[in-house]
Amino acid sequence: MQTRAGAVDNVATDEDDALDQIKRFLAYLPDNVWEAPALADGADPPDRRAEELLSIVPRDQRQPYKMRPVLEAVLDHGSVFELGAAFGRPTITCLARLAGRPVGVLASDPEHYGGGVTADAAEKTARFVDICDQFHLPVVNFVDVPGFVIGTAAEHAGTIRRGSRGLFAVVQASVPWVSILVRKVYGVAGAGHGDGSRLNLRFAWPSGNWGSLPMAGGLEAAYRRELEAAEDPAALRGEIAARLEAVTSPFRTAERFSVEEIIDPRDTLPILCDWAERAHELVKHELHTGPKARGPRP
Repeated sequence: MQTRAGAVDNVATDEDDALDQIKRFLAYLPDNVWEAPALADGADPPDRRAEELLSIVPRDQRQPYKMRPVLEAVLDHGSVFELGAAFGRPTITCLARLAGRPVGVLASDPEHYGGGVTADAAEKTARFVDICDQFHLPVVNFVDVPGFVIGTAAEHAGTIRRGSRGLFAVVQASVPWVSILVRKVYGVAGAGHGDGSRLNLRFAWPSGNWGSLPMAGGLEAAYRRELEAAEDPAALRGEIAARLEAVTSPFRTAERFSVEEIIDPRDTLPILCDWAERAHELVKHELHTGPKARGPRP
């Protein structure tokens, strides 16, 4: 019950398992906030390319897929240590390594609300990002976000306020950040996958699809008056959709959204390992700051 409520992160089978999990958790962190996270021996080759990544994301944008196999394929084998899996389930939070270097990992889970951000998921993000920021862990964010979850239940849960706190945590974090745009990147929640005002590298897979509103639903909102006045709304909708799809280009939107490069998914691990090496060098130059201080949040 407490794991679903977010009061407890992980469940242990017995005392030995609990101690093992605590040791593993602490192994990713420095001894204190004035030190850098320790480098472990990287047994996994940094140039490994996982062929299964070519077909892991369905072509149908509405079809879910499992994100955890993606993480296992693009992070050091056996290094993924998930936290809080039963709480805020549209967002996955875990610690992992890249060529032996510890990183914090955020990832959308399209099997829950299509990856849409709930109030609990936003709260989970804020807490995890604060931990990474405090202990100098660079963050990798695997993005497949259609936006904030909407509806009566979402309003009662305070999704706007709690969601804003999650976005504030991301923007206030000062650790190096990289985002992998796996699929959907829509709305305010999608746009808040990193702080665009500072160094936040973005790499997109060919499956990336981003903007203010997805065409499904967005088209009806933008052309509502024309559709209501049309003799054949279905035919007009199909005509508008065809016209918009004809000018849809991942390269155009990548340039518009400041994406560094559209990459072969199999190159994700080598790119992230190179980023992690540079990110940890940047971290070492900021250790004099000690404990992080943050401004107010909603």
